[in-house]
Amino acid sequence: MIGIGKSTLRADLSLLVMLRLLEAKPKVGYFLGDAENSKDSVLKRWEGAKVKDVQGMPVNVSETLSVHDAVISLFMGNAEALTVVDDNQHFVGVVTPKDLLKVTLGHSNAAAIPVSMAMNRLPAVVAVRAEQPLLEAVNKMLVQELDGLPVVTDLRKQQVEVIGWISKTNILRWMTE
Repeated sequence: MIGIGKSTLRADLSLLVMLRLLEAKPKVGYFLGDAENSKDSVLKRWEGAKVKDVQGMPVNVSETLSVHDAVISLFMGNAEALTVVDDNQHFVGVVTPKDLLKVTLGHSNAAAIPVSMAMNRLPAVVAVRAEQPLLEAVNKMLVQELDGLPVVTDLRKQQVEVIGWISKTNILRWMTE
């Protein structure tokens, strides 16, 4: 033979089994799997997926909140970004860790600066609706080079409400379910 033991190949064979390229049966061995059928089912899952199937909960903060408190909210909520709302809970913008960092660098009084000074405001914010196809959201994220998008009721309305957040992490988690 080629002089390679079973233990050397075991990890590679396990990966091929997980990818369904091979199937394994005890006391029989390995044989070709049904990866084509698996690929078709993955494609069908993507075709029918909506943003609402993948979205997570947004971490909302008030536009009057201080940058210091926003940083705390970001870490306490384990969020990739914060959605900013006005006093009536209407969506007004997004603030990212990068935005907060820009404001705090060189400003000793960051605790006094409101989030509204650091956030990206509507209509400049890219957002999606819950009923949109997931592939459209992924495309927007890729084209705009964003890590996540707010999920809103309807951007054409005067008063927009944020109902979720979709991120690369949410999408990867959904893919591995």
